[in-house]
Amino acid sequence: MALVDAIGRPRRVLDVGCGVGLNGEAAKKRGAHVTGIEIVPASIERAKARLDEVLALDVTSDEAVKKGLAGRSFDLLLFADMLEHVTDPIAVIRRLLPYLEDGGHVIVSLPNVAAWTVRLGLLAGKFEYTQSGILDDSHLRFFTRETGRQMLERAGLEVLRMEQNPMLVRAAKDVVLSTQRAIAPGGNPDPESLRKSLPYKLYQGLVRPVEDVVAARAPELLSFQNVYVARKPPKARKLSLTVGMLTMNEEDSIEAMMGEIRKVAPDAKILCVDSSTDRTPEIAARLGARVLRQIPPRGHGPAMELLMYSAAVESDLLIYLDCDFTYPAEYIPVLRKLVEEEGVDVVNCARTRTRPAAMPLPNYLANRSFAALAHLMHGIPTCDVHSGMRAYRSSMVRAFDFDGEGDALPIDTLLFPAKCGYRVVEMPIDYQERVGQSKLRKIAGTVWTMIRLVNALPVGKRGSSRYEIR
Repeated sequence: MALVDAIGRPRRVLDVGCGVGLNGEAAKKRGAHVTGIEIVPASIERAKARLDEVLALDVTSDEAVKKGLAGRSFDLLLFADMLEHVTDPIAVIRRLLPYLEDGGHVIVSLPNVAAWTVRLGLLAGKFEYTQSGILDDSHLRFFTRETGRQMLERAGLEVLRMEQNPMLVRAAKDVVLSTQRAIAPGGNPDPESLRKSLPYKLYQGLVRPVEDVVAARAPELLSFQNVYVARKPPKARKLSLTVGMLTMNEEDSIEAMMGEIRKVAPDAKILCVDSSTDRTPEIAARLGARVLRQIPPRGHGPAMELLMYSAAVESDLLIYLDCDFTYPAEYIPVLRKLVEEEGVDVVNCARTRTRPAAMPLPNYLANRSFAALAHLMHGIPTCDVHSGMRAYRSSMVRAFDFDGEGDALPIDTLLFPAKCGYRVVEMPIDYQERVGQSKLRKIAGTVWTMIRLVNALPVGKRGSSRYEIR
């Protein structure tokens, strides 16, 4: 479950050791093209029904990998309970890294040999192999939480965060499976029947969330499986850029705003998610913007979600700003340089280090209060959680499954990366007088701000050593 939760919304996935394709199927449901690699014939046939393609490929062979993956690239590699089955897992990862794009992610799950059940067995003088689980008799390598992290770093990856699947209720799995075999016709139950059963669904909905909280307190002891989210470190390079705006009746400002963007980023694509009833979309399209209409209007969150993931499909970098001149377009090259040359993943442009003359006092106090709550609850020292100008590395965006329903999505798109190991820079920015009318929904925005601050509590780790204030 932790591995599936970490998938985000990638474009192209290589599911290494895909089995019957359950994990890759989860990625495919989020819009990815999924290629599986598997060597067990029976599993290949079942995986073909779930994935876009399945390759019968020996990942321990340089020649087989070069032949099978020639000309391909991926933005996510999945290794679900696979690396413990090979003699040299580091070599396998390094063999596949050339097919992972710059900044692309790797998600790995490894059984935890330091789980409490194994420790109890060792205390009793037992280390007995089984047909499945942590001591599966086909495992060639064993990992603790720390040695798994070290293995990934030695392979050349940057480990961003570590999650876990708990070893509490799961300790009774052998008893459950024995009962299942006893009542199944011929003693051969469907291997997926447990996952589809009502008791399992009730467990996932009611018990598992409690287990996750408990296991997170001592993951080295209480985890059945450690899940690692890592990436191929991004290199300093020129990135393709999309400048995005949410537009709603911006007829008075859209042409001038696009002109300002063209001056400082002539190579950028301009993307507008538009809910206007005036001529805004026609003007934007005539001037060369790509316009995605969202009619009837669904609010800021869904529009921002559409903007981010649409930009992440076609460009390496998204810089977002409002279309009302409150945020100066001349900052775009500064933000771009931070991402391209310094390896920053998110740039948060803070309006509220001091009160801007263009911002009413109640708005300023509300913004600072929300930022103080974010600092108190999450340990992120921001002074502006609602900034309307940010830069996002697209590979970071695709690593999350942001839910835009409701308002205040900028809270998630700031706190999630900051708490999950990405590099975030917060810099001050001038805030200017607005052109046109404000579309801010103050009551809805306040309610959704509190909801998102609470919902972000389980994400990642409190605080961030990589959140930099400039």
